[in-house]
Amino acid sequence: MTPKKLRQLWFLVETTHTNLLLKLDDTSLIQWLVQQVDDQCLLEHQETEVLSAYIRSRLSLIRDLAQARQLGRSKIIC
Repeated sequence: MTPKKLRQLWFLVETTHTNLLLKLDDTSLIQWLVQQVDDQCLLEHQETEVLSAYIRSRLSLIRDLAQARQLGRSKIIC
């Protein structure tokens, strides 16, 4: 997994509407994020599997970030 592709994933997480990130079940969210990255970066099969595993290990963080954004953009989280 290249740093460019990881940056693309986290940019996607930060710019995706919070409701989508919070309403999808784990499997659907992983598939959706992988598909979005693949649409932009053309992933090889092995990269798809690695990215899926990476996202699965970061699902709590992704949902926490989405909840924090949903609670209010005016609050600063340190």
